[in-house]
Amino acid sequence: MAYNGHVLPKLIPGTLVKRYKRFLADVKLENGDVVTAHCPNTGSMRGCSTPGARVYLSESDNPRRKLNYTWELMELPSTLIGINTLVPNKLVRDSIAGGLVPELSGYTSVRPEVKSGEHTRLDLLLSNGAGEECFVEVKNCTLVEEGVARFPDAVTTRGQKHLAELERLVSLGKRGVIFFLIQRMDAKVFKPAADIDPAYARLLGRVVKSGVEVIARDTLMGLNRICLGKSIPVLLE
Repeated sequence: MAYNGHVLPKLIPGTLVKRYKRFLADVKLENGDVVTAHCPNTGSMRGCSTPGARVYLSESDNPRRKLNYTWELMELPSTLIGINTLVPNKLVRDSIAGGLVPELSGYTSVRPEVKSGEHTRLDLLLSNGAGEECFVEVKNCTLVEEGVARFPDAVTTRGQKHLAELERLVSLGKRGVIFFLIQRMDAKVFKPAADIDPAYARLLGRVVKSGVEVIARDTLMGLNRICLGKSIPVLLE
């Protein structure tokens, strides 16, 4: 059976009251109750955490969880936005395995969370019987302004480390790919956010010249599932 995207759990609509302490969000449900939900996105969430916005939560019945609710989606007039940062890796991994990423075809194995160096792990390792290997680091992108998707939305030394590791692997004859997954549907182009993290933007430009490849794809967002969308043009600084 062909892969048809990440299936979402049953969603509960509400209105965002506030997001705080990175991990927490207060949401007013349609019955008037205010609940505290886990926020899986610990970044700045610039443009994605406006009080009063319509949001969607999932509910867990796991008694060990401190918070029963998880913030899954946010709704804007032009698009839904994926808030759960656990989705991109799984969506990209399963889409590659399902043959939905032509640039990354020809591999028979897709392994997640691979230790690539002494102190570094990358999201995916693709390999085949010919001994060819491709390391892929997946980045979740939710910042879109005037049709331009941008990453990162805050300074990321960890992200810089991943770029440097991909560059090192390419220098050893491996294939290295940085995959920006845009969890929304209103992006026309992708650019590094040089005004937010100039070091990351400079490093991205350098590693691409060294042979690291960049893929940017948007998503088809719905209330039932999230699917890999179209390729988005990449403009480097």
